[in-house]
Amino acid sequence: VQLQASGGGSVQAGGSLGLSCTASGSFFSLNTMGWYRQAPGKEREFVISITSSGQIAQSDSVKGRFIISRDGARNTVNLQMNSLMPEDTSLYVCNGWGPGEYWGQGTQVTVSS
Repeated sequence: VQLQASGGGSVQAGGSLGLSCTASGSFFSLNTMGWYRQAPGKEREFVISITSSGQIAQSDSVKGRFIISRDGARNTVNLQMNSLMPEDTSLYVCNGWGPGEYWGQGTQVTVSS
């Protein structure tokens, strides 16, 4: 299974960006897909995820600002990031699991003040 991420980029504080991640090479729908992020010098941290049944888990730091959605038929997850803050600057990495766990390549999000 391969996870292909797209989106990200640079934006000023208060702006919005979108990320997408598509799983390929699988005959089944991954149970959970979502995002982690890792800033330079920091540990990777959980951001947000969604299950195949639509249950969402998210970090307190993004509640009310980040919106995740999923297209099960395409095994794709989309992340809309609103009201971005400089502390959201990070390398965002797509994650999927169930069965097995998979990681995509990172995509950079940079928020300037």
